[in-house]
Amino acid sequence: MWKTAKNKEPTTNRRCFSIVHQYIQRFNEVSGGKSAVIRVKSMTPGVTITQHVVNIPEGKSTPDFESTPMSENTKEGKVAIFKVVVKGDPKPEVTWRRAKGPITDKDKFHSKYDESTGEHILEIVKVSGAETDTYKCYAANEYGKAVCKATLTVIEDSNHPSDFRKLLRRSKEKPGGESDERFWQAMLKADKKDYERICTEFGVSDLHLILKKLEEKKEERAHNNYQDGTTAYDENGTEGHSFSSGGRTKNSNLKVMQKGKGLHQEDEEVHLFNTGRDLTDEEAMLLSTELIFSTVDFVIKIQELKAQEGDDALFACVLTHPLPKITWTGKGSTLEEGAKCSITVSDHKLIHRLLIKDCNSLDQGIYSAVAGVKSCSAWLVVQAESDPASAGMRRARKTTVASGAPIDLEKIAVEQQIKKREEMEKILAAVKAKHKEGQVAAMDKKSEGNSIDNTLDNSGCATREGGKRLGKPKNKKRMRSGQMDFDKVTDSNEGDFQDDDDFTGSVKKSKNRKHGQNGEHEQMEFDQTETSAESQNDVADCDGNKDSRRQKHRKKAHRKRRTYAREDPNEPTSEDEASYSDESEDSLDQHKRSRRAKQSKMLKKVNGESTCPEEYSGYDEIEGITGAPTHSRRKRRGPLTEDVVIDIGVHFICGLSDVNAVINETAELTCKLSSEDCEGAWFRDGKKISPDHNFSVTNDGAIHKLVIIRCDEEHSGKYRFEADGRKTEAMINVKDPPRFNHADLKAFSEPVTVKAGHNAIFKLQFLGHEPVKIKWYSEGEELLDDNNTKIEKSASHSRLLLSRCQRRDTGEIKIKLKNEHGFIEAISQLIVLDKPTLPLGPAEVTEGSAICIEFRWRPPKDDGGSPVINYMVERQQVGRNTWKKIGEIPGIPSYRDTDVDHGRKYCYRIRAVTAEGTSEVMETDEMQAGTLAFPGPPAPPKVVSAYDDCVNISWAPPSNTGGSRILGYVLEKRKKGSNLWSAVNATDELIKEPPGKVSNLKVTESSYSHFVLTWTKPEDKPEIQDEAKGYFVEIRPAECLDWSRCNPTRIITTSFSVKGLKSMNMYWVRVIAVNDGGESAPEELANYVLAIPSPVRPKFTNHKMKSFMVVKAGNSVRITVNFEASPWPHVMWIKDNVPVTKRVTITNSDGSSQLLIPSSERSDSGIYSILVKNLAGQETFSTEVRVTDDPKPPGPVVLEETVPGTVTVIWEPSPDEKRDDRLHYTVSKLDFTKGNWTTVAEKLFNNKCTVCNIMPGREYHFRVYAENDMGVSAPSESPTCWKEKKKEKRVVSIPTRKECDLRCAPTFIVPLKFHAAPKGYECYMSCAVKGNPKPRITWYRNHISLNTDTNYYISNTCGVCSMLVLRVGPRDMGEYTIAAENALGRAECSTVLTVKE
Repeated sequence: MWKTAKNKEPTTNRRCFSIVHQYIQRFNEVSGGKSAVIRVKSMTPGVTITQHVVNIPEGKSTPDFESTPMSENTKEGKVAIFKVVVKGDPKPEVTWRRAKGPITDKDKFHSKYDESTGEHILEIVKVSGAETDTYKCYAANEYGKAVCKATLTVIEDSNHPSDFRKLLRRSKEKPGGESDERFWQAMLKADKKDYERICTEFGVSDLHLILKKLEEKKEERAHNNYQDGTTAYDENGTEGHSFSSGGRTKNSNLKVMQKGKGLHQEDEEVHLFNTGRDLTDEEAMLLSTELIFSTVDFVIKIQELKAQEGDDALFACVLTHPLPKITWTGKGSTLEEGAKCSITVSDHKLIHRLLIKDCNSLDQGIYSAVAGVKSCSAWLVVQAESDPASAGMRRARKTTVASGAPIDLEKIAVEQQIKKREEMEKILAAVKAKHKEGQVAAMDKKSEGNSIDNTLDNSGCATREGGKRLGKPKNKKRMRSGQMDFDKVTDSNEGDFQDDDDFTGSVKKSKNRKHGQNGEHEQMEFDQTETSAESQNDVADCDGNKDSRRQKHRKKAHRKRRTYAREDPNEPTSEDEASYSDESEDSLDQHKRSRRAKQSKMLKKVNGESTCPEEYSGYDEIEGITGAPTHSRRKRRGPLTEDVVIDIGVHFICGLSDVNAVINETAELTCKLSSEDCEGAWFRDGKKISPDHNFSVTNDGAIHKLVIIRCDEEHSGKYRFEADGRKTEAMINVKDPPRFNHADLKAFSEPVTVKAGHNAIFKLQFLGHEPVKIKWYSEGEELLDDNNTKIEKSASHSRLLLSRCQRRDTGEIKIKLKNEHGFIEAISQLIVLDKPTLPLGPAEVTEGSAICIEFRWRPPKDDGGSPVINYMVERQQVGRNTWKKIGEIPGIPSYRDTDVDHGRKYCYRIRAVTAEGTSEVMETDEMQAGTLAFPGPPAPPKVVSAYDDCVNISWAPPSNTGGSRILGYVLEKRKKGSNLWSAVNATDELIKEPPGKVSNLKVTESSYSHFVLTWTKPEDKPEIQDEAKGYFVEIRPAECLDWSRCNPTRIITTSFSVKGLKSMNMYWVRVIAVNDGGESAPEELANYVLAIPSPVRPKFTNHKMKSFMVVKAGNSVRITVNFEASPWPHVMWIKDNVPVTKRVTITNSDGSSQLLIPSSERSDSGIYSILVKNLAGQETFSTEVRVTDDPKPPGPVVLEETVPGTVTVIWEPSPDEKRDDRLHYTVSKLDFTKGNWTTVAEKLFNNKCTVCNIMPGREYHFRVYAENDMGVSAPSESPTCWKEKKKEKRVVSIPTRKECDLRCAPTFIVPLKFHAAPKGYECYMSCAVKGNPKPRITWYRNHISLNTDTNYYISNTCGVCSMLVLRVGPRDMGEYTIAAENALGRAECSTVLTVKE
């Protein structure tokens, strides 16, 4: 695909495009309507965007995916859902497809669009194994299309016992999975698109793990081939490593491709031999055979820059090899030429520069230069203006370069050129020497006239024959070796290479090859362009047929080159060429990857014993466009050379992948190296990561992991792992989608039931990145604010108030939250209770005889949310105006009135009664108490079955019952040929209908040897089923198919004890009802019965257990818990969620458990919990134990008088203060004038108290007590405080004095302390503040004011500010702040409250 590029040279006549765009336009014109497409990069991972047009109008765009579907693993029978959100203008059309078949079954695949969320949804209902596939979503408009995909894996559910045989059969037929050698052979030979299908056939589910193992196996195979020194090629001649040579050309542009080494530029030429030295044709040809690229590296790397804001910053680097272009990146994105950045390259292509213009704070970050696999990075630090006064003035812009000693980059580049030129001259001299020795050896061999026949092939190499020709071609895979032939490289018709037409090459392809058995050679494939029409290599045979063979060779070479070369480099490749290229590249993908990180340097040695100048055996191949090889014979012309193999070092088998994490959750990055002994380092945005409470760095052999324990927004960024000079990078995007607390969501999901006319309230708290869009729905319709609906929204919760609810408001209530990171929904139910609607008519008369009228009706359509308890029935005789109240009947919609007169007509009124009220009345039509009439004949009987001693017959009841119900039937029979009928049953023994099935069959008691069944007798329905006269209980073991009766004679009770069972066996049970009409259908238990005692969920029987106790240190702690459970449960005690220590004694008995600490210590304080668990469930109970002692008194007490009329009491803390967080102090005052002690302050958690209202001239005394849960300590007394009343002296002249300004800003004398309180207890916070004027005090929790909150008691007495939390709960946790503010300033003090469970 073509990629868009920026235009660097705009023209004035028309809008200019890049060369790629111009080529696409030209291609569209030439191809006659066939349009080229442009591949556009998407910001969403996993999305492929194809652009159909070059120019997109302003305001329009190609389709793209804002969110892609997630792959799912779903159980069989469930619903699979894929959701996407698309964007684009015009609005794209979204379609879904699957890889293995169409999506046409509307019952199975449901595609829809949710307008409220903008999501396109594909639902697959009742999934099965046939739906396991890859599903693609296409979004297309007139400017392009976007594609993303997801995988659905269906897990077959075969846990039911009936599927055991199917599972067993399937397990026998299933292949061996990843342990099967056939599986790996198929995977190694298959195309990438067939990986998923092969894994499905062999029952392999973890495709990601299989791909990793497949990479390792391919690398292992390539490594084995490398060690064997073989290069295999297929029978069709497709070979990954070929060597193509042609004739001499006028412009011999040597094109070299070195994959993975940075030499991958196809549009520009690299002048590899631009060293300032003129090369002859022979030298260039010889040098081309020995040319070896080494790894491109940096001689001078880019350095850190510190630039002033507004200046330019210049990065520069020097390479070891000339490259026309390297990649510059800044802060993770690729930089290109533009208004902000300027990228320049020197003439010799060794010096590369990046200029950042007009630096500002946004440009600060890490910048990198990438040349092949080598890279270097440096920081750009942008400093603000040092002189604030000159911030707004314009000044001359300077260019900042690297600090330190100045480096002459041009001088270093010239030295590098000279160094490379000297290396090439040495290589050229060595090649010439070997070439001359090879020619002399060939002439000596020819003059000897041995029996071995030496012939020359088309390439000019000698081939020895000893009876048989060497190197006979084979179609199967074989060994290949050889070098370019140096014979006849010059041509009299062509001159030497000039300076402007020297031997240059553009980077084309670099392929590593291994040849021969005695030595290994690495070569590069050279494709020479503009080949001449005739070959310049003269060939001669030993018989002197030089001319004839030369003409033959010229025609053959000309035909091959015409097939191989293409005049137009921009000509589109045919389908055959494309397929051949793909197959070729795929077959060598693993071999190239294993050799990608290295480039061998070879030093060829002359082998004096060789008969030819170069070893060359077999045939060389020139591959045409169709991929079919054409063989040409070559002779060996040179000595063998040896490879110097360099180990590629540690590399990544599996790199990092981008991760989308949720805030406050765990995120993990994982990569795998090829070595287990290599250490690495993790970086985030260029800074090294050290393990701490947020980051966990681990490695398991070759697998390295970085775990972010609790993600935060600041953890988003680019993460890099470096090891042995290699690195891999990935992005972590920490998102903060809306989410609910589990407990709040569970409470919200409970149905809300209100009566009609009352209000319903729904509220729910949530977390998530702001802003959060909140929407409420009722039965799918969005709710908006109106007279009956009020919606309150805030940053952390939302509340819905539905006023004056009606019965029609009953239904589903849903809240939907959405922000830029995702969305979430919560569903509840609203039930509005109201009186029922009237019963449904018309009434149906089931019997109308002279003695009774029986009729029935239908229940109300809406019972108002409560079941019908009774029906109120009233009767009116036709012709009268009064209604007679018959009374209330049970909630069965039928009534039988026996108080009727023959021939009279009656009307009835019926009302339904529920717990919420009485319905409206339903009035029936007239009903008449008719006369007696005989029923009609039943339908003719039919023979059901016949035996030797009995015949079973059946018939249908009569259509006309005569106004009364059928009591039974009389059956008669006669023999065939006789007219005499005889009764089968007597008249007083009528044949009745068989009973119906019993109901509510269940097991009420069970043991290891018996269980008890109970059931409800079947209903008596006239003409349908009669009353049951008895019951039979049948049983069968699970392994048997035959039923056996437990009672030989029928029983009349509705319970039965089945005895004689085997312990722990499974039994199936059923009950059959019988009467004179026959047996009913059997009623069977839904599940088998296990012969064990009935399980009982653990339950605590002592409801007076204490949840809190205080124990004096040294005393014993004893907690006894009584419970009941069956079977015997497992009992476990834990302290603060940790198993208790050995010094705690646990005693378990039948139905109770006891925890005992013989001698308690303060460290034994904590929450002790007991967990009782069996197969029926579990139960837990917790008790908080506080071990403490009588507090020790506080230290010495000191009195200070800083303000007239007040005294500050200061004392040393009690020694127990550090060991008891609930220790507090109480201060008492003694006024000697009054003679009694009064408490002036209590529950003080600090060591200072200010006492007010001190009268001058009186004597005071103070005491301080320490107090905890155990009691009060002895007091610490203060010295006597004596206040003398000073007498004023009469002064004749009043001296002038300067008034003292007592005003001051608020300051906290005593700050808040850290508090940790148990759940359900009180928490008291206090501090002292001073300030003049008196400051205004405000308390905050999590920056929310608490002054108006009734759950907190707040007081401020003479600067002592206190707050009391009445009952501490989880919602009270957080940061508490007190703010004191007056006209002169503001002061704050904070603390944190934690709640212990």
